[in-house]
Amino acid sequence: MSKLKYKFIPEGTLNDILVPLSIVFVDYADVKACGISMREACEKIATTIPGPAGINMFDMTATTTNSDGVMIDGSMTCMAASDYGRINKEFGYLEMVEVHYSDELIEAEPHLKQWMKNYPDRRLLMGPDPKKKNIPIHNAVLTGRAGNNNSATEMMHYITMEEILLPISGQVEIMKNGKVEIGGTGCIISVGIGMVVGEEYGRIVPHRQFKCGETAHNSKEYAKFLKSHIPCIAADKSVLAKYIIQALQTDAVPGKDIGASPAVLSVARHMKIKPNIDNMSKAALEELESVGFTKEWMMEAVEELTPEEIIARADEIIPGIDNPHKYNVSDIIQERYVEV
Repeated sequence: MSKLKYKFIPEGTLNDILVPLSIVFVDYADVKACGISMREACEKIATTIPGPAGINMFDMTATTTNSDGVMIDGSMTCMAASDYGRINKEFGYLEMVEVHYSDELIEAEPHLKQWMKNYPDRRLLMGPDPKKKNIPIHNAVLTGRAGNNNSATEMMHYITMEEILLPISGQVEIMKNGKVEIGGTGCIISVGIGMVVGEEYGRIVPHRQFKCGETAHNSKEYAKFLKSHIPCIAADKSVLAKYIIQALQTDAVPGKDIGASPAVLSVARHMKIKPNIDNMSKAALEELESVGFTKEWMMEAVEELTPEEIIARADEIIPGIDNPHKYNVSDIIQERYVEV
């Protein structure tokens, strides 16, 4: 028999935050090497975890987008939720869709012009196929007490109702054994994750329901409180800065091509790139203003920095995460194996 390796964060307290259910990260390359399917791998891993868990699988040779539409160095292939060692056959497992390049796609989703410039040799994996979902509203899976939502970027314990936010860039850093920041999501990120782009197979919202420049939250000042209270495991800000810079260097304009989140806006203004305020909805501007990102702030003249300088100073440039603490991934995860 083969042994399948996976990374594991157990349910409980992780330094200063509560992890409401166990979290698993598994590499699709390891699954293929074992000669089993993605679902079989998730089911095998589930048998080793008696409590509620979310299971996320990654193809590190692919690419995807974060909620801002910024492309990153890896993508999820499937997600699962398990409890008592099992995965619900109807609601507990979901695979992501591979999207193929076309000129029509780039015209409809202009943020994807990054693809051929930054990741030309990678396949693009997005959210699940809405036609194959058994849960109609969210891109979510559930089993027993475990919920894995928004294409595996939020997990919840359905009895205690405790949540944890897992931005996709942070999960990719976990797969790379890089560095992460752990703390409270806070008001700024709570607003930022609503600044989505239109994607037919969006990991958060499908069918291009919102266009770039709008807010998926549409909650006015309340948007900053939607997720502010929950813990978060995110990529080191220098990593996020790198991804944002890569996107901006493809002539992607905040508020028109990529989401005008506080993180994107903060990097863009040090590159002398102005957002397209005219394309941004009143609701989006109100939500940004509620956390200090006013029109005046967006247009304010600030020091121009090189990409290298922005990355080096990312902690002072990119806002977000309350009471953050930095960790090497090796210090927060366990490596485990299961026979398959």
